[in-house]
Amino acid sequence: MPLRPAPFRSVKRKLMAAGFMEVGQEGSHVKFAKQTEEGVRTAVVPRRHEVTVGTLHSILRQAGISIEEWDEL
Repeated sequence: MPLRPAPFRSVKRKLMAAGFMEVGQEGSHVKFAKQTEEGVRTAVVPRRHEVTVGTLHSILRQAGISIEEWDEL
């Protein structure tokens, strides 16, 4: 299923389900982090009403999550 724009709350909920924790905020951007075997993975999410598809692709790349894994969360 292709990605669609999603509200910040939904993105946050899915990242938390994937094991990420909110570790900070700078302005309107929230930083999430997760400890992995390779090290620490971080993803920065803008706190907006709707996160666009391009931004969502970037967040998934930062988090190391595939689109299929994202859909299952």
